[in-house]
Amino acid sequence: MSDRSAAPGDLALVESLVNTLDIESGADSLDTPEGRARFGLAEGEVERARELRESLRAALLAHAGHAPHREVTPLGELLAAAPLLVTVDAHDGSARLAPAEAERPPLLSRTAAAVAQALIAGTWTRLKACEAADCHWAYYDRSPAGRGRWCSMQVCGARAKMRRYRAK
Repeated sequence: MSDRSAAPGDLALVESLVNTLDIESGADSLDTPEGRARFGLAEGEVERARELRESLRAALLAHAGHAPHREVTPLGELLAAAPLLVTVDAHDGSARLAPAEAERPPLLSRTAAAVAQALIAGTWTRLKACEAADCHWAYYDRSPAGRGRWCSMQVCGARAKMRRYRAK
């Protein structure tokens, strides 16, 4: 849906997970083997991934100043179960949060690390969900003031403005 460029760094994982569901059409890429493979998910892990996706969507809606789209498990509760480690580069001393599981870390741990890194970088609140009720697509708000409202001005923004105009 969005015509915007992907979120920076590891936030692209969060953005792409939220965008696995096209609310307007109902298509969920986690239903396909290819969609699950993008996130390293086995078929039995899909329900937990969907729960994480919708909790992330609620947080991204909050970043844009909107109420949750539905009742969800609070994101903090889900991420609290993800073990993370602080890793320090021996060459330059830089530190980074990483999933505790070195080989094939679970999606929850990779997501928790991405959120933590974005929080440190100050980019977490720039990842938002479109305010259009039939969209809620995740996008990274690169506007100078950080007050973007729609994933696409040409689609969702234009529809909202047209509805407002017709209502007058």
